[in-house]
Amino acid sequence: MNAPIAEEEILDLLGVGIGPFNLSLAALADGVPELSTAFLEQHTAFHWHPGLLIGGATLQVPFLADLVSLVDPTSPWSFLNYIRIRERLFPFYFAERFHLDRAEYDAYCRWASEQLPSCRFGHQVDTVRWDAGREAFEVDFTRLDADGGAEGVGRYFARNLVLGVGTAPKIPEPLRALTHDSSAPVWHSAEYLDRRAQLLAADHVTVIGSGQSGAEVFLDLLRHRPEGSEGLTWLTRTPAFAPMEYSKLGLEQFTPDYTRYFHGLSEPVRDRLLPQQWQLYKGVSGDTLGEIHDELYRRTLGGRWPDAALTPGVAVRSARRAADGRIELSVSHAQQETEARLMTDAVVLATGYAERPVEGVIEPLLPYLSRDEAGRPDIDADHRLVLDEKVGGSVFVQNAERHTHGVGAPDLGLAAWRSAVVLNAVTGGGAYALPSRTAFTSFGLGGATATSAASAVRRAADGASRSEGLHTR
Repeated sequence: MNAPIAEEEILDLLGVGIGPFNLSLAALADGVPELSTAFLEQHTAFHWHPGLLIGGATLQVPFLADLVSLVDPTSPWSFLNYIRIRERLFPFYFAERFHLDRAEYDAYCRWASEQLPSCRFGHQVDTVRWDAGREAFEVDFTRLDADGGAEGVGRYFARNLVLGVGTAPKIPEPLRALTHDSSAPVWHSAEYLDRRAQLLAADHVTVIGSGQSGAEVFLDLLRHRPEGSEGLTWLTRTPAFAPMEYSKLGLEQFTPDYTRYFHGLSEPVRDRLLPQQWQLYKGVSGDTLGEIHDELYRRTLGGRWPDAALTPGVAVRSARRAADGRIELSVSHAQQETEARLMTDAVVLATGYAERPVEGVIEPLLPYLSRDEAGRPDIDADHRLVLDEKVGGSVFVQNAERHTHGVGAPDLGLAAWRSAVVLNAVTGGGAYALPSRTAFTSFGLGGATATSAASAVRRAADGASRSEGLHTR
């Protein structure tokens, strides 16, 4: 049961949205008893990408990337405590599972969201204003019933806000019109499980997109379609079906050290760098690529190749509904500089997700918002929107700062650390002790690298002096 909030009470922190990142913040804030918090979510319960909870699909991060453990492993909201309470700790120990099934992660987060007293579902935030008299944000919301209908309105006041409004499916422009046609069999992978029966019944299915979700959708369809009549095509713009960067030193680009380094780069450098890092977040797990190859190989045992085409380096230029109801895709190959037409019965767009603009939630604050050269919000090192000093409170963002903080912004492994940074900013640094160094790599000519370089210069100078002394004798 949520504790009531008095009409005139001013909260220390109010969160908009309850996805994994704001849920992490709520869990860590629960360990700071002097803070008053509330987190509002318009949906009636926590659900994490329900359309992609394919049986056997796992997270791409270890289970320690839960809501709290990488900051406070003793927290009652850790995954290990969750399975201890469920009396599943020994089975988990013997299973030797480093990467959780997505469905298990979803269940764990739902458990935390149902137990944390600060989480309030069925609350749709309508508008946010700054109240100079109260020195607090005024947050108007609508209470929703189980069917999404309005059943009342309310208002909270908070000194600080955190926006965790999540992401939305990204639809390529050539296919946008077809996704708006409810009769067209073109769906984003976010709907995959809801559309799975229709996709399995279709004679031919095309999967577009080479990331992890595209690989998982292709593999699931392949496993459940008849041998010799697979009727599958997998297209991607990337030059190869490439594995995700998973080397130990490579993964240090998902550390707080790299986040700080990236934030310190100039805007043009950051914008050039992000597209070059696509294998950090658009690649496919090597295990999944191996499973796809194994399944395709198994289907050759009878002496014929499976009816499945996997073609990288291909972009969809246009799409239309043919007279017979099928989908006609006009595609081009970047390296060959050729074009072709592909007929298919259904399309799955595994084209990822885009950050939801935070501006819509805080429209009355936009005149006070600082922006970069590209018109995006300026965000400081503490994940806080840069606002005019007339606004005395802070507005933090979760997973809306890839342009300022790098590829780690949407990564679950940095969720707890970012939450702790926000809580430390709100409390003046007293919430959680954070490590000063998190990577063996020294990014840029600073810190350990500069120290080592300076030491090397001194050693060289000392050596030269000694050599000169020996030479002149």
